[in-house]
Amino acid sequence: MVASTLVGMLCAHLLCFSGMFLLISRRLPGNRMGMDVFAVGNLLLAAAYILQLVEGGPAWSLMSVVNHCLTLAAPIAYLLGAMRFFGRQVRLWLPLAVFCMVYGILQWLVQSQFGPEARYAMLAASATLLFFAMTVTVLCGTRTFAKDLRAEMIFFACLIGGICVLNALKFLKITEGGLDALHMDSRFQMIFYIYMSTLATIVPPSIVWLVLRRLTDSLRNMAARDPLTDLLNRRGLTEALVQYFNGRNAAPAYLLVLDVDHFKRINDTYGHLAGDEVICQVTALLRAGVRQGDLTGRIGGEEFVAILLDTQVADVLAVAERLRATIESHPIHITGVDAPLRCTVTIGISSRFYGANRLEEALREADAALYRGKAAGRNQVGLNPSVPPFAPSCA
Repeated sequence: MVASTLVGMLCAHLLCFSGMFLLISRRLPGNRMGMDVFAVGNLLLAAAYILQLVEGGPAWSLMSVVNHCLTLAAPIAYLLGAMRFFGRQVRLWLPLAVFCMVYGILQWLVQSQFGPEARYAMLAASATLLFFAMTVTVLCGTRTFAKDLRAEMIFFACLIGGICVLNALKFLKITEGGLDALHMDSRFQMIFYIYMSTLATIVPPSIVWLVLRRLTDSLRNMAARDPLTDLLNRRGLTEALVQYFNGRNAAPAYLLVLDVDHFKRINDTYGHLAGDEVICQVTALLRAGVRQGDLTGRIGGEEFVAILLDTQVADVLAVAERLRATIESHPIHITGVDAPLRCTVTIGISSRFYGANRLEEALREADAALYRGKAAGRNQVGLNPSVPPFAPSCA
């Protein structure tokens, strides 16, 4: 009676959170972050436990075969949902349908050849292997696809590992004591149901927390980046510099301001869409021209920023000259325009600075150097008086 009550409460939890996941998924534009698939996983697991309640105990029937298929299909759905959460667009219904068909046939073969104990042992062993693979995947994710969610992933790995251990124990009990170990009111089954009920209470809110964190991170990222180029804006540059200078081994930085020469003429001649294409292609060249770890941003219509971290003045001058030469020599292809355009940039360099609070001052210095370069004829590197003059040996 107690076991039936626990399973009934578990089903209620699964169904309620399934409805909540579906409602959340309908509110998420475009990328549903796997919430609709998590809802399907909850429905499958709830259906499996409902069938178990109706069965009342181990049996060989179509209902039992479906129960076993749903029991394993549910974690597979959770795995597919997690893949969607991390940006992998995988199919849902075809893999589940193929799995249920194959596992149903396998159950019939094992039942006919080895008996019911072997079929239930196969379920426990399959669940053990599945949850073990999920645990290892989640732990590996803390170093790869989920670096930003390390604590959360370790938490989920512990929970999934608990299910793995319980299913391994269930496999051992079946092989040693037969189907009596699966009696709903047995001590082991009670522990199993209590653990699953606890998971049904903890895991869904944790998934919602992950979705909320991803949404807030996405909003924060959008607020820190230029929508056209995806480069950092002033806010993003400031936040990145705060993080950098708060590091233990932070070194001084130099700031470069790049301005596309005669950009208004491009807009007036070819239109603003062509101007946007020029901006995007210059952005690609800027990203390719700086070192990994340096910061790139856009702070105006045709004005870009590169912040070179932990470097020497000779390297700064070399990077600035390389960027200028690369953009000058690179043909800019514009939609609807037969001949490629040739653009040039003028670059201003600030003196080195030591903190995020010096960003505005560095921008003023680099702007002043930029306008000196424009006054001198454009398409050149304008230097701050405190920056040594460029020498050919630095190139």
